[in-house]
Amino acid sequence: MTEKTTITPEEIIERLIPVEDPELHMSIVDLGLVYGAKIDDDGMVEVTMTLTTPACPLGPLLIGQIQDTLMDAPGVKDVNVDITFSPPWNPSTMANDEIRMRLGMW
Repeated sequence: MTEKTTITPEEIIERLIPVEDPELHMSIVDLGLVYGAKIDDDGMVEVTMTLTTPACPLGPLLIGQIQDTLMDAPGVKDVNVDITFSPPWNPSTMANDEIRMRLGMW
């Protein structure tokens, strides 16, 4: 059996589920803050995400948590987190059902 040498974009997202927004204390994946992930042949991971607000003061903390979470994954050499506000985060359409319920959006 061959050992896996790299992680897939789906596995990157899966690994990010335990990472929580520091203010809401909910998964950044379940909140819909992670827009996508990819890894190139050199082991560079690119995570595209947004923050709950453009003025979020905890963005650097969240970026550090994402980098720490992914650096030990198979094949990962470096992690870059690209913050975007296009489209802006909208929990009513981007968060999963459980999160919308916890946020009182039902």
